[in-house]
Amino acid sequence: MRIDTLEDLYIEQLKDIYSANIQALDVTKAMAKAATDQDLASALNAGADGIVDGISSLKGMAQRHDESLEGETCKGMEGLANEARTHALEQEFGEEATKDAMIITQYQRLTHYAIAGYGCLAAFADRLELDDDLALLKTCLDASYDGDRTMTKLATGGINEQALS
Repeated sequence: MRIDTLEDLYIEQLKDIYSANIQALDVTKAMAKAATDQDLASALNAGADGIVDGISSLKGMAQRHDESLEGETCKGMEGLANEARTHALEQEFGEEATKDAMIITQYQRLTHYAIAGYGCLAAFADRLELDDDLALLKTCLDASYDGDRTMTKLATGGINEQALS
């Protein structure tokens, strides 16, 4: 697809973040199952629910623009998801808390990609005066920020300290 206008870029980025969410959902669910700290597992499951909400919002936006989100593969998230699997799920750990600290690290990387994607899309939607899309994108962006803050609280609230030993 040739990108000539901001609207073209907007649609292309909707497809990208949709693909990113599909990939992030799978690895987030796997990390939730692998987490040993119950608060971390709960936070990851809540994150997966948020990703599902984002996917639903993106589908609605695409329908309003008569676009399909299928067929695009987000290479950025593909790399991040592979890194998460390699470093958080396949890696051997001596301590459970160290594994949980790695899970937090990998999840925050996924979340930061979502923050960047939703932030750019919100700016595009604002410029294109797509108020309905903008409201949904801001909700997705806020949820991504909340997920990131939750992981930081879990890490600094004890998981990283437990991983010291």
